[in-house]
Order: sequence, then C-alpha cells, then structure tokens
Amino acid sequence: MNGEQGALAERVIAWQRRHGRHDLPWQGTRDPYRVWLSEIMLQQTQVATVLAYYPRFLQRFGDVAALAHAGEDEVLALWSGLGYYSRARLLHRCARQVVADFGGQFPARAAVLATLPGIGRSTAAAIAAFCFGERAAILDGNVKRVLARVFAITDDLGQAASMRALWQRAEDLLPRSRLRSTMPAYTQGLMDLGATVCLPRRPACERCPLADMCLATARGEPERWPRKRPRPARRELDLWLVHTVDARGSVWLTRRPPRGIWAGLHCLPAFESSAEALDWLPSEARASVLAHPPFTHVLTHRDLHLHVVTAHWRGGAWLHEHGAWVAPGQWPGVGLPAPVRRFLLSASPARGGA
Repeated sequence: MNGEQGALAERVIAWQRRHGRHDLPWQGTRDPYRVWLSEIMLQQTQVATVLAYYPRFLQRFGDVAALAHAGEDEVLALWSGLGYYSRARLLHRCARQVVADFGGQFPARAAVLATLPGIGRSTAAAIAAFCFGERAAILDGNVKRVLARVFAITDDLGQAASMRALWQRAEDLLPRSRLRSTMPAYTQGLMDLGATVCLPRRPACERCPLADMCLATARGEPERWPRKRPRPARRELDLWLVHTVDARGSVWLTRRPPRGIWAGLHCLPAFESSAEALDWLPSEARASVLAHPPFTHVLTHRDLHLHVVTAHWRGGAWLHEHGAWVAPGQWPGVGLPAPVRRFLLSASPARGGA
C-alpha cells in the first residue's frame, strides 16, 4: 500500500473519532446479533426509518435464539413498513441457521458469515470488522460512492469486472494497524462519510477529510461520480383490495404468492380490476359493497394505486378455499403490507373508523 492509501485510512479514522456518528443505538457494541440486525435493516432503508424499528425488534427478539424460535408471521408483522420483505424472511432463516449450525454464536470470520442467508460480502465484512476486528473491506452504496469519487472511477460499477477491481482497491486501502479499535473506526468512518458528507447530491466537500486527495473534487464535478446507470422507468399499477368483514368483525385474508409484490405476506384479496374484485365476492355480499377513496402507495420503482372496497358477510356458505377469517385481535400480529395494515387500523371500529 502506498503512502497516499495509508493516509486515506488514517484520515478516515481520525475524522470518524472527531466528527463521525457515535449515538446510533447499534454503535458501541460488539454483539454480532445487534450489528447484524442493524446492517440488514439499513439495506435500502434510511437511518431515520430504522431507528423506529430497531428497538422494537430488540424488545421482542432480544437475541438470535429468540428470533430463531419465533414464527415467520410474527417476524413479518414487526417488519411491516420496512419494505423489501425478503430481508425479513432471510433474517429469520439466518437466525435459525446460526442456532442450528453454530450453537447460537455468529461466526467470527467474514468468509463464513457470507455463507449465511441474507448476508452478502459487504454485510459480512461489517459484522466481522465491528465485532471481531477483522481486516475486511466493505462496499455498501455509501462506500462505493466515496471511493468512486476519491479515485474518479469511471467504470460502470454494474459490471462484474468493475466491481472486482473496486473490491481489490477497497482491500488495498485497509489500515494495517492491528489495534482492535482500528477496524471499527475505519469501517464506521467510511459509512459516515458517505451518509453525512459525500452525499449523492450537493456533497459537502468543504467538510471532507479526503477533499485534497479526491480527484472528483479536483475536477470540480463530484456529482458526476460514480457513473450513473439509467434508472428503470417508474411503473404504475392499480389494485382493488376486497375488505370483507363478518358479523364478529373478523377479516378475510389470503396469502400473497411467493414472488412479486408483497410476496408471502397476508393481504386482503387483491385484483387488477373492479370487475374481478366484485366477481370474487359471493352474490349475498355484493349488495353491501362500499368503495373507499383510492390512495397511492409508493414502492421503489412502482406506484401502487389502491382501491379498497368493503363488504359485510352475515353468514351462509363461504365459497373460497384459499384464505381464512382472522379475528380483530389476531390480524395485527401477522405479516401485512404496510398500506393494508394502515387501512385496517383506520377501519377498525375500536379506532372509530368505517
């Protein structure tokens, strides 16, 4: 490693200790369970959002064994609103594997951690660096941006060869010190730089400890890096959700398919047209249908326009095999899409809804 690369690590560590973030609830711990949980939650999710979910998760699942022994629906229910629900299912699978294969103790090596469900190379390195002091490089979105700007990397980071080269560069930059505090400070420093200074738009170069060695800053256009890939066009989808309530206040819920929108979650029966939604209802229930004002739920690359209709069922043979009646006291504890949960809460008689 040349002198410039050594200076980068030293600067990042010194900056983090003076100006980095130190008050996040998952900091100041070497408990791999807590670090792992935060890393999974922070994937594609803002810190401000995770701050609301992280303590609730820990209150219910205080350690990896508690999470492993929970039911999937309970895990998904607590995850509701964080999005990307495959993360929650992989989190649950990973907890079970840690308990079954490692006696409830997370492996100390990044290479082994990366074999567990839902833990990729960068997440494995973060856990190993924070908890065990391993010299392992991370490359989350923030760190990619920092390195791409410092070295003015013009390669398309969506290409495998470009990512291999960036991984090699990240490993070459690792500090050489064997002090246990070095790797956590360096790893956190890179994350903090990307999250608070080297922002995607309007980076605060005047506050960056790497500004005088940053090629993107020297060229006066830091926002040109990293190379931006074309964003997929946003799509729009209309869904009609059928909210059927029986005389006891129970709601009919079905399970979503294993792939696609809200994969594997419980949900109000969903259809792509109002005609399909009404045809699904038994004729005895159609007379009571009430249409609610439509609303929009925004996903990463798609806008869902949701139309909810409520129907009341007062007895007789129920013709649908797939799904079940879920009592008012039970549905809050199952995995539901966030907009469905919000609607059911607003519609609950206990809350004065319709």
